[in-house]
Amino acid sequence: MKRLLNCDTSDLARMSRQERLDAIEASEGRVIVQELSLFRNTMMLEPISDPEIACAFGADLILLNAFDCEHPHIAGIDCEPAETIRTLKRYTGRLVGLNLEPVGDSAMLGEQEDMPTGRAGTVENALRARDLGFDFILLTGNPGTGVDNAAILKATREMHEAVGDTMMIFAGKMHAAGSKDEAGENIVSRDMVRAFADAGADVILLPAPGTVPGVTFEFVHDMVSYIHSLGKLSLTAIGTSQEGASAATIEQIALMCKMTGTDLHHVGDAGVGGLNPENLMAYSIAIRGKRHTYLRMARSINR
Repeated sequence: MKRLLNCDTSDLARMSRQERLDAIEASEGRVIVQELSLFRNTMMLEPISDPEIACAFGADLILLNAFDCEHPHIAGIDCEPAETIRTLKRYTGRLVGLNLEPVGDSAMLGEQEDMPTGRAGTVENALRARDLGFDFILLTGNPGTGVDNAAILKATREMHEAVGDTMMIFAGKMHAAGSKDEAGENIVSRDMVRAFADAGADVILLPAPGTVPGVTFEFVHDMVSYIHSLGKLSLTAIGTSQEGASAATIEQIALMCKMTGTDLHHVGDAGVGGLNPENLMAYSIAIRGKRHTYLRMARSINR
């Protein structure tokens, strides 16, 4: 079994869902998931797409936020809509996933945001995502959407049954997502972690230490240890715009996440223009040094 760090595109294409999970686990907390916003139809460095830039600065997995499964489009990826994701994977040589958002019934903090049906956390969109060529789904919520843990749990169970044999399923929240009852430390609990695991989640998401009020290193470390005891992988996430903070802040968060024992590190999409390449590289160097950072960059070109 190769570590994901050492995998080329041909290796990833041959791997089953479980083999990909094993390759992530074998990388010992050195895998980076870069989230990229599709809210704006713009590119940081036209005509190169933002996912390609992210890969050139060390991203291992690409996560698309606000991707509409009913109207596939990524700025800089010019092809037939049905081939958008397969073309992106050919350009980057990476595993690609998307956020799907299961809206719940929790009391809201502020007004609830409208959301296209193609972003909703439904089985129909999961099947569309599979057919488009996505490798994994993250069930989570953007600010103000009203996504709550009960809805994520229901969607996890349904999607595990529908596409869990071929797609990795990630589940959890990186901030309150507008839910009044699930803010701060109440975003996640041991009971909810166990419920996500039992429902079929392969990877359980937690806010990174220092990103959400009350979410400390000790809290996340305890949760990660519990996730591992259930035989699942963990993903710590920066979903609070701190991906656009100073490099020193990013490095501090990165090292805290690694000390928690997490398997995957998520870097959010709220940098200037939706991507902060310098901070992505700073994060990568902090958790795995320059050698593996440069190797990942090279594998975005030579695959």
